[in-house]
Amino acid sequence: MSAYTRYAAVALLAALAVGCTGPHPVPRPASRPTPEPTARAHAGAPVTKAAERRPFTLVAAGDVQPSDPEVLATARRDAPHGGYDYRPMLKGAQPVISAADLALCHLDAPLGPLTGPFTGSPVLQAPPQIATALKATGYDSCATASHHALDRGVPGVHRTLEALDTVGLRHTGSARDAAEAARPALLRAPGGARVAQLAYTYGIGGGRRPAYAPWTVNRLDAKRIIEDARAARRAGADVVVVSSCWGTEYRAAPDARQIRLARTLTASETGGRPDIDLIVGTCAHTPQPYEKVNGTWVVYGLGDQLSGVMKKVGGNWGSIARFRFAPPHRPGERWRVTVAEYLPQLVEQGKRVRVRNLARVGGHDRTGKTASKKISKAVLSRGAAGDGLTMGW
Repeated sequence: MSAYTRYAAVALLAALAVGCTGPHPVPRPASRPTPEPTARAHAGAPVTKAAERRPFTLVAAGDVQPSDPEVLATARRDAPHGGYDYRPMLKGAQPVISAADLALCHLDAPLGPLTGPFTGSPVLQAPPQIATALKATGYDSCATASHHALDRGVPGVHRTLEALDTVGLRHTGSARDAAEAARPALLRAPGGARVAQLAYTYGIGGGRRPAYAPWTVNRLDAKRIIEDARAARRAGADVVVVSSCWGTEYRAAPDARQIRLARTLTASETGGRPDIDLIVGTCAHTPQPYEKVNGTWVVYGLGDQLSGVMKKVGGNWGSIARFRFAPPHRPGERWRVTVAEYLPQLVEQGKRVRVRNLARVGGHDRTGKTASKKISKAVLSRGAAGDGLTMGW
């Protein structure tokens, strides 16, 4: 890293703290998974033998929409010293996210320069301080492939990934060059397991991938996803997770393309072992079913993690998926999901937007009870309870 690059990184990190001082200091992170960006980065580092790797818990949450008008206004109000602070909004999800061994998010907007402008639909651009909040909430890696990823062109992709890099948050789904596009987000859980996150989107909205940079955003393609999953496995991944931006907006049932692609991906095997261990979907903006397909858990749609006033009330509903993975009984077999849970959540709209975990502070009022009931209905609508899915706490 050059002296200039070091200076730029330090300057950006300091700037990202704007609006994150005062009554809400950035918490000291607990023991978290070790990122593994490249083999060279861990040359000489101790590696846990496969037989010694221990179980771990993974959580995944839905779309984060930081430039929705109500969310943007709240972030400004929650930063009394200027800037934008998203941490109070995400505080309701923080205990679940930070308690997991590995936590995955989905960022549904490109990040802009510190001076803005910050805009909502149809062409999004959000404050880079959301990166600080996601890291402080406990996320380890974030999918950035979405139909809004190119709303601000290639420069927007660069700014987004630079902000995530600055706060130490891994990312996958968009890239600054071909080499970065070829790498999954490869992380090591505290128990030694290596987990790869891959991310793809069904479309890129009004933006276009430039001919000179076709690798900028990953598009959903079964052949490409399977090839990437196998490459991640060869790179040492014990568990491969695919984050997919897909589905029909505000539709609680998966559409035909989701079902077809889920069947194709979960049926893919190498040497009798599935290539993909978990699929978590986003971008439908409402909770969709969880289902075991060919023995692999598929979350068709997590709903929204953070959003403003949406076209339909279901746009403020979401679920956090939580899975417990255990090592295989014999070398070369897949890691097993021993616990599968969902946690319903609500993004409350009011003077200040707040994420509410309905499983913990649940449906005590009418709004919470209604949301929790309808989220559960959608999540369980394809028989997941029969495969062991339960509501967590």
